[in-house]
Amino acid sequence: MRIMLRRASSSSSGKSNTSRRSSSVGFDEFGFALSKKREKKLQHRYHDYSYPQPNPVKVKELCEFLSYWNGSSFICRSQIERFIRIGIPPAIRGRVWKCLLNIDSLRTASSFDYEACQAGIRRPLVDLGVSEYSIISTIDSLVDTENEISSGQSDLPSADLTLFKQIALDLRRSFPTHRTLMGDRPEAIEGQAKLFRVLTAFARYNPQIGYVQGMSYIAAVLLMILSEEEAFWGLVALLEKPKYLSELFDSSLKKIQHQALVFHQLLKHRKPLLFQHLETLGVSSLHFIMQWFLTLFTSLPCWDSVLAIWDLIMLHGLQAVFRTGLTIILLLESRIMNMTEEATVLPVLLRVPVDVSQHRVLIPALWNTDVQEWEINCMNSLVLEEAGGRQDEEAPSSSAKNVFTRLLKVAQHYLLESGKYSAAAKSSPAKKSPALGRLPKARISTSFTQAQVRTRRSSSRRHSQNSTLGGVKKERLPSQDSDGGATEDSSNSSIWRVRSGPVGKVARRRSRGQSGRGTSLLLKNRSSRSQQTPAQTFVQPENSKNDDCQETQSRHASALCPSLNERNFITCPMTASQVQESQLI
Repeated sequence: MRIMLRRASSSSSGKSNTSRRSSSVGFDEFGFALSKKREKKLQHRYHDYSYPQPNPVKVKELCEFLSYWNGSSFICRSQIERFIRIGIPPAIRGRVWKCLLNIDSLRTASSFDYEACQAGIRRPLVDLGVSEYSIISTIDSLVDTENEISSGQSDLPSADLTLFKQIALDLRRSFPTHRTLMGDRPEAIEGQAKLFRVLTAFARYNPQIGYVQGMSYIAAVLLMILSEEEAFWGLVALLEKPKYLSELFDSSLKKIQHQALVFHQLLKHRKPLLFQHLETLGVSSLHFIMQWFLTLFTSLPCWDSVLAIWDLIMLHGLQAVFRTGLTIILLLESRIMNMTEEATVLPVLLRVPVDVSQHRVLIPALWNTDVQEWEINCMNSLVLEEAGGRQDEEAPSSSAKNVFTRLLKVAQHYLLESGKYSAAAKSSPAKKSPALGRLPKARISTSFTQAQVRTRRSSSRRHSQNSTLGGVKKERLPSQDSDGGATEDSSNSSIWRVRSGPVGKVARRRSRGQSGRGTSLLLKNRSSRSQQTPAQTFVQPENSKNDDCQETQSRHASALCPSLNERNFITCPMTASQVQESQLI
């Protein structure tokens, strides 16, 4: 088989021998040469296909559905997804791809003339003495001509010469065992010429991308299913539409490297243990993802699985490419985890085994694996952030320096201001209020139990209407002056009287339903009063029956609503002014 694949252009006997051998080789239903058992590993093609056989009823239903196809309709796309899940019959796959890629509309809307482009390509070929039907056999002459042009010995234009030589080299590698590209038979020669014309036409159609290694595999698969011009417009749709492969192909190969890093992040978040194992072995995603993505998994040995993957790519685009790559990794996970050397992992990833790539194994697993578009976008953002972080580490920007300098200035200013306030507090302590010193200490009796309080409160209700507030002396409540000290305020005495009367009872009942924060502050003040000096409020007894009751009520009111002179003062370090704690509640 290796002798048959070599093109012996130097001797006519070699040509006849190769032609005789190629004519005797059989092909399977997809057009691949049937290899012998000892050559299966070399050709890496498996011919025992397991795809579901087409149902005549479903085939008829699919044909009727394609007759009124509308690509912008959600119902049509959901229906075509159902057919793809069931399995597209090989005889109708061309019509399905034309509908999904919208080839007819793309060709009608464009002003590009494919036949006129081919006429323009043939002129430099004639100048070089080369034909598209003998492009492979004349590679050596193209190389010699390129060397003459680079050395200045020839005046022929070199614009298209490099393109012709690169495409001709890749024609040899593109499916050398397929009947349309193998051997010297008329079918193979015509197939090679078609592939050459499609690739050169796309390079003329989109010179920004030109020709990139890997396009020959995609164009060859399209030519197996579609006609020549349809294959060209299908290649245009795949490589230019953002939904499909526009983020994979460019002249510098930076896009495919970026997408390989995106898959790298996807594998890291989906399978961290497998990712860590590959990192330990030194296997990077770039080693196998670039080949998978650039050739759209055409290196898989089972061609029925390849076509089913392409059906899904035609439907979902680049998202299906990531989905397929992740599915293959998941199927190989247990096998890879048992490997301990890089030399054993890479061959398995580059040449996926048959037991994994079979249609009955790979395609059901592919439909069960879900990769959403937002997930790919998140991984893409992570790759861009990491790339930006590396640039920042290599060359710090001036804005980062400015931010750091501003932070230092703010910290210095804060330290200086806090030092000033602490020094001022030591040199001039706050003045004590003389009013607080003149207030007599209150006589505090023993605490009452709850039963005693309820008894005395019920007895006080009978005399509350006839009792007066004269038994409670005016309390001189401290207030803040301009220096931060406390001054006497006689206007608050009326408020203190109301607290011990009937209105105060209602206020006390309402105060019991206050928030937890207010209750905690009251408990805090109550505990602080029990530890500090006795309260400065006092009750002067009068000659009445309600002395004890009024004393109890006043103490109970002071416990629920402590006077202002018993409340704590908070000193603000920035303004050095005292703020009452009651104003912060």
